[in-house]
Amino acid sequence: MKVGVVEKPGVLKIVERDVPKITSPHDVIIKVKRTGICGSDIHIYHGKNPFATYPRVWGHEAVGEVYETGSAVTSVKKGDHTVVEPIVYCGTCYACRQGRGNVCEKLEVIGVHRDGGCQEYFLVPEATVHKLPVDLTWDEAVLIEPFTIGAQAVYRGQVQKDDYVLVMGAGTTGLTAVTMAKLAGGKVIVTDLVEDKLEYAKKCGADYTINGKTENLADRVAEITGGMGANVTIDAVCIKQTFEQAIELTSAAGRVVELSFNETPSEIAPVGIIKKELTICGSRLQTKRFPVVIDYIKQGVLPLKGFLSKTYPVSQMADAFEYVEKNNATVRKVAISFE
Repeated sequence: MKVGVVEKPGVLKIVERDVPKITSPHDVIIKVKRTGICGSDIHIYHGKNPFATYPRVWGHEAVGEVYETGSAVTSVKKGDHTVVEPIVYCGTCYACRQGRGNVCEKLEVIGVHRDGGCQEYFLVPEATVHKLPVDLTWDEAVLIEPFTIGAQAVYRGQVQKDDYVLVMGAGTTGLTAVTMAKLAGGKVIVTDLVEDKLEYAKKCGADYTINGKTENLADRVAEITGGMGANVTIDAVCIKQTFEQAIELTSAAGRVVELSFNETPSEIAPVGIIKKELTICGSRLQTKRFPVVIDYIKQGVLPLKGFLSKTYPVSQMADAFEYVEKNNATVRKVAISFE
């Protein structure tokens, strides 16, 4: 079978491997149809993901059809359409006991710590497999994992009906947060520097858009919210400046959700946090958001059409990575096809 591997930083290859075999009664083998390319995959390719080891089969956004199951598997059967939840956790550490396996002490992310979904046949534990409606196209199904990231950010921010939600950044993650915040009943404000991205954000449910190149962000947020500030701010730009701005732009009793792995320290006066009694939290991967997103899909309320920018056959994997990098300002999602 064909497998996409980052052999070492800067070296991307398609190699041949044997089809995996069932070794545990709870194993599931997926015949992969699509694998999405995420910004974190690009970071692995460039050696900028501190958690990745090499060589590594990349890809944590995998969807496909069940090919074979272990003897104890009950949740799916051969032929079912599925999406893979890309985290494996111990279930016993403090974080897991709190229902937060996404930050498990022994967390393994598929495509980072262990081999990922850019392979024709993918062996995974049953616990990571979610069944999908059969009428969902593979190009739509591959978007599920990205939308769980936005769903997690909204969950962590405790977005409530009529909250003003400021999403900083209209890239892929920002757009999924926009959609999920709107579905949670928020009044959604999006800021970015690229007008085309802001226009697409409106299709995802944004009520207000702010172009940071031509408008004063603080003034516009104050104008929209009647001087209150955003009740929830989700930082999907993830740089030092935006984290600092988020503290400034969030209302009293508000929540700041940070998505960044940026290691650059920010300069934030504690008085800005204490005076407004802000809650500042991180959002990593997701916790139990797959069923939420799949349920929204069943309801037909997710704006999936047009979200996938382009699909490449696996034979053109290197071209796909190059396309993502060259069009980083406007691309939403690119996927590899094994069909």
